[in-house]
Amino acid sequence: MTERGPETEILWPARLPFAALAGVRSRRTVALLFDLLLISMIFWGLFVVFVILGVVTFGLSWFLIPALYPAIAIIYNGLSISGPRMATPGMGLMDLEMRSNEGRPATFLQAAAHVILFYLSWGVTLLAPINLLTSLLNNDKRCLHDIVAGVVVTRRA
Repeated sequence: MTERGPETEILWPARLPFAALAGVRSRRTVALLFDLLLISMIFWGLFVVFVILGVVTFGLSWFLIPALYPAIAIIYNGLSISGPRMATPGMGLMDLEMRSNEGRPATFLQAAAHVILFYLSWGVTLLAPINLLTSLLNNDKRCLHDIVAGVVVTRRA
């Protein structure tokens, strides 16, 4: 195992200029609302398909409906963030991108973990305030789920 030099110890967010983080919190909120709208539209379209399939399959496809929204959200975030734009459509609309801590494009697993942790943090009552407080106390404006997933959201350069 090789030793790491001091230059590799510094994570990418520590070297970000102020302009890369200006307005990130408010832009993320608007991006989230736009993405939730798109995910909900996809969900309702597939919901209708699953209801119709339920008639054909004697109700068997109806058992998949509760997992449909989370599955859509994970695939939506995972594919769009790990794609070439490094952002969901909402993030792209708000001029944001997500990268790993090292500054590389986020992987599908990081993006999927990020969205799972996000929904868990808002689903567990005590974690939501901690998540927001973490964002307010960090210089890099990262929420708790960003830190755990190993990603950072910035303005596009």
